[in-house]
Amino acid sequence: MATRVTRSEKLDLRLSKDAKRTLQAAAAAARKTVSDFVLESALSEAEARLADRRIFVLDPRDWDAFIAALDAPPRRHARLERLFREFSVFDRDP
Repeated sequence: MATRVTRSEKLDLRLSKDAKRTLQAAAAAARKTVSDFVLESALSEAEARLADRRIFVLDPRDWDAFIAALDAPPRRHARLERLFREFSVFDRDP
């Protein structure tokens, strides 16, 4: 049995007449409401775009190199150290 999720949020969208007709035709072809079609399509695209930001897969050799880089002590960066010693616009006047 499928679990129903209560939809309590609303998203307003402005679109052209042609875009609306296209969405209506696609929803009808999928035998869904326009709302269900748009929501499922948008969520699918959103998950695809976010996937590489949440999950990444490495082969064992690359995984070992990744872990080694995380475990390595930080490298010194002279320019970065100089930047932190300089007066910042966010610092108050002495």
